Amino acid sequence: MQSDASMHTLLDLHYHSFNFAERGAHGKGKDMHGKRGPDLCIRVPVGTVCKDAETAEVLWDFQQDGERFVAAHGGRGGKGNARFATATNRAPRQVTPGVPGEERWLLMELKLLADVGLLGFPNAGKSTLLSCLSAARPKIADYPFTTLSPHLGVVQLPDYATCVVADIPGLIPGAHAGRGLGLDFLKHVERTRLLVHLVDLSTQAEGRAPWADFAALNHELACFSPDLAQRPQIVVATKMDLPIAQQRWPDVQRLFTAHGYEILPISAATGEGIQALIVRLAAHLQQR
Repeated sequence: MQSDASMHTLLDLHYHSFNFAERGAHGKGKDMHGKRGPDLCIRVPVGTVCKDAETAEVLWDFQQDGERFVAAHGGRGGKGNARFATATNRAPRQVTPGVPGEERWLLMELKLLADVGLLGFPNAGKSTLLSCLSAARPKIADYPFTTLSPHLGVVQLPDYATCVVADIPGLIPGAHAGRGLGLDFLKHVERTRLLVHLVDLSTQAEGRAPWADFAALNHELACFSPDLAQRPQIVVATKMDLPIAQQRWPDVQRLFTAHGYEILPISAATGEGIQALIVRLAAHLQQR
């Protein structure tokens, strides 16, 4: 297996789940060795985790371009009769058989490599925020579950620094148990150094309390990975250009502050608070 930065999905392996290295050649006359079979190199994207399908043991975690890992060794050829010749027995009738190559079932799992992960309920404004922070253009619409796969964007920070931000599809209660494809999405935030948690203060969130949403998703993080739940978080109140969000803002700010969380108001539509968020991202990432 070899990691390749030019690849972005495991789709090729999905359609070619059986892979066989070519056989070598038999030995020939005049005491000639058999030809070795060529190695089979399977390329995977950077960020792929290779596991043993039977034991779930992690065999290799590809985090850089060009990493190589031998997943299965080829067989060893047998010894022909010429290898047993002696001064008194020039034509022995003794040989040893070859050893078959290894066969193995592998489970390949792709996890995004990002500095920052955007979290929030469906339609909280994650994709819109990513499009404001970077040149990424994820699909955006005013209904839940618009984002069906993670998107990456490169954000320009002060002092010519950059960071990679991942837009994680909206999570829902029960995500750690696989509800709403939660397991497929949660694995992508395992490598992030910082989480940006979006809470929706607009009418779309009516009937749900921002603090309850925040606590529910943090519970999902803790159930999936206790270590992930301890990751630093920046809380962001979205859609602040709407009147209903402005009315709710003072109470929401007091509630989050009382629980020890700093919360930043932003509006992707007007650009309000975007630069302040970028400054906070840079400050957190430089500390770690």
